[in-house]
Amino acid sequence: MTTHGVDSGFSFAVLTLSDKGSRGEREDTSGEYIQKRLAEEGFVLKSYAVVPDKQDVIIKNLIDLVDVQKISLIVTTGGTGVSPSDVTPEAMSKVIEKEVVGMAEAMRAASLLKTSRAMLSRGKVGIRGESLIVNLPGSLKAARENLEVVVPVLQHALEKIGGSTSDCGVN
Repeated sequence: MTTHGVDSGFSFAVLTLSDKGSRGEREDTSGEYIQKRLAEEGFVLKSYAVVPDKQDVIIKNLIDLVDVQKISLIVTTGGTGVSPSDVTPEAMSKVIEKEVVGMAEAMRAASLLKTSRAMLSRGKVGIRGESLIVNLPGSLKAARENLEVVVPVLQHALEKIGGSTSDCGVN
């Protein structure tokens, strides 16, 4: 587990997916929170962007963050619901090589304890190359709640993705 305030050595990016946010019509409170929270855990911010919730734009940005910038952890916020403009899961399906279903299930399970609307979340977690991509909901409250579920396993997940042979059964 990451030690609070100690550099984990892993880079991260936050990609906010919002049509209104990309036009400057909405403040990105969830993206700001994610940056602050992961920095507290010792992750090093390398990239932050707010882009339209368009599948081709999401795919292009995710591929660039992984394949070109070689960022270890990419956290997206927004576009995980069921409205017509919510296309993050579809974009993820075209980008990731392995899905990490347990992380997404854990986030939904924790959210269900707070609201039945968590059933509408379609966010995914997956791996491309040596990077982990985590989809969070767009609202600050939901992004905060979901991020807290996965924070304790992020460093270990990234170590394993990078080839670590450490035991997963040890806390």
